[in-house]
Amino acid sequence: MTHSPDTPLLDTVKVPSDLRNLAASQLRQLADELRAETISAVSVTGGHLGAGLGVVELTTAIHYVFNTPDDRLIWDVGHQCYPHKILTGRRDRIRTLRTGGGLSGFTKRSES
Repeated sequence: MTHSPDTPLLDTVKVPSDLRNLAASQLRQLADELRAETISAVSVTGGHLGAGLGVVELTTAIHYVFNTPDDRLIWDVGHQCYPHKILTGRRDRIRTLRTGGGLSGFTKRSES
């Protein structure tokens, strides 16, 4: 059984509007926790890790600056969306990535 990382700040973010309530000075910690959560989830489900890890800070910044979900995002590589899925209300299902009935390992309109 995999131990979930300690993520006190990420635990307060259920949807992007929660993230926008944080102070800019908290975003580094949030990104660190988001990276740890992404690694933990992929260690359980398998999947492509590098692309998501490479966009953790970008994903955090995009959701902080833009009014998502009203502002639309397009990911050029589906594997980049793992951190995005965590920040957009799917964290409770992130460990179902790539499993029957679970979250898609790629972007999927029906999930967005």
